[in-house]
Amino acid sequence: MDDLEPVRRRSVPDEVADQLVDRIVSGRLAAGGHMPSERDLADTLAVSRPTVRAALQRLAQAGLVEIRQGGGTRVRDFRRHAGLDLLPRLIVGEGGLDLRVVRDVLRTRSSIGPVLARSAAEAGEGPPLDAAVRAIAEAEDGVARQRAALVFWEAVVERSGSIVYRLMFNGLRAAYEPMLDVLADAMAAEVDRIDAYTALAEAIEAGDAESAHDLAADLLSSGHGAISDLLDRIDDPTPDPPPTGADA
Repeated sequence: MDDLEPVRRRSVPDEVADQLVDRIVSGRLAAGGHMPSERDLADTLAVSRPTVRAALQRLAQAGLVEIRQGGGTRVRDFRRHAGLDLLPRLIVGEGGLDLRVVRDVLRTRSSIGPVLARSAAEAGEGPPLDAAVRAIAEAEDGVARQRAALVFWEAVVERSGSIVYRLMFNGLRAAYEPMLDVLADAMAAEVDRIDAYTALAEAIEAGDAESAHDLAADLLSSGHGAISDLLDRIDDPTPDPPPTGADA
């Protein structure tokens, strides 16, 4: 590994792939349609054809396009073929946060978390959780507490021993991290509940699967409710009318 060197900038194929992903996700390159030819893409983007070819290979690996030998490149329906690694791109699109996707992430988080806690308790021994709880308590601000909470849940995932849960967690974490600043105030309803994290950690380490499930559900519901209220306000920023008449 000594021969590896730091990556100082993103590659040109990555930049090309990013532009194409944006157009696929936004629908400007429609599912089922053909991508422009390599020659046209190279001319438009002012890059070489090998660079375009490398970018298309990245898209094919992500399930976004199908490269047919001699038949061009067809755009695939990302809703049917892409993986969780696309979630961060869907959450923060060209118009800012996509609140529908944010809500989907929150619902999935609230559904999976209790099951994950149960699995971690059933798995038996694993990494201790007390240090992760202390890190949440000692974090300096709301964003830092959210990051510490992610470390706590990562430890829970490790205790579960499930590679499937691990990969799902990785995808959801990547989707959630771009929202840390926006959600800091609302997430205080969850990440400030140190006693709840302590109780959950103790239930998991004691192997009490039912209590771990219920405690996780309660903990995550507090954040879910607060964030849902925040998203409702963002979705409908119209202030309540001032009181009049008998209401005044």
